[in-house]
Amino acid sequence: MAGIASGMRPLRVLTWNLLHGRSVPPAGRELLGEFAERLARWSWDVALLQEVPPWWPAPLAAATGAEWRSVLTSRNALLALRRAIAVRWPDLIKSNGGGANAILVRRLGIEAHRVRRLSWLPERRWVHAVRLSDGLWVGNLHTGSYAHQGQAAAAALREWATAAPVVLGGDFNVAPLSLEGFELAGGHGVDQVFVGGGLDPAGATEVLERRRADGGLLSDHAPVLVSVRREAGG
Repeated sequence: MAGIASGMRPLRVLTWNLLHGRSVPPAGRELLGEFAERLARWSWDVALLQEVPPWWPAPLAAATGAEWRSVLTSRNALLALRRAIAVRWPDLIKSNGGGANAILVRRLGIEAHRVRRLSWLPERRWVHAVRLSDGLWVGNLHTGSYAHQGQAAAAALREWATAAPVVLGGDFNVAPLSLEGFELAGGHGVDQVFVGGGLDPAGATEVLERRRADGGLLSDHAPVLVSVRREAGG
């Protein structure tokens, strides 16, 4: 199927670490509405989100008109208690509010979801990926400062996708980074998007505006938007 990443139209991939829903400097309150408003405003087809409060993927998807899949990461024991504290005092509990990675998809449907653990210690790290309705696979991860975790994630995605086009993005905590079978499509610091299986970068990387009305910044990571398309004749 000639999908959204065909030669006619690039696939716009956003990657953003949400800092567990907090801002810099601290806002002192939950910021779900502000993060949702910003995500709804931007033009993207797939959003790869890391350090997401585990109860946020569904409302973020509803606010942006997207389908979603997520995987819990670390510090999620007694999650109901963590959530109660995080909603009221997010800057007190910080990452101990629990974490998840999430994939949001607009316009194309999600046909499959795969998850693989990359490590137990010092923290649980995961890669997860979805197969879109045009056959393209998109993976999302947040690694520690270890290149081998990115390599393991790339191998998992190649296994799931076989010969299909693939995108792997997220917070790699390592830069520069080389992944076997993948090409860097764009990024900003450790927030990067890689492509393989007949996909090419399509234009310059965009770093999106995340400044709040009071001058603070949503998250300590900038949202990064990368466009990719199938190779000519692919």
